[in-house]
Amino acid sequence: MKQKIYILLNARGHQVVDFGNLQYDREDDYPDFAPLARAVTDGVVERGVLICGSGIGAPIAANKIEGYAQQSVTMTFQRAKV
Repeated sequence: MKQKIYILLNARGHQVVDFGNLQYDREDDYPDFAPLARAVTDGVVERGVLICGSGIGAPIAANKIEGYAQQSVTMTFQRAKV
């Protein structure tokens, strides 16, 4: 999903900076992705898209950065049995 969002934003003329992992790592820990929140509050980037599997952990970590506020959007995906 992240790659599709990256392609879409680039196609619309936005500069995309990826602060996350470039490949799936089972050992990733959501506090590791607070650099996005720091970049927004420091003015390095204007805004960000934070993708989280549960929709809870990464937003909590990001919202702990002073001056950063996040609006969460949750989407549910289901697998169809074939």
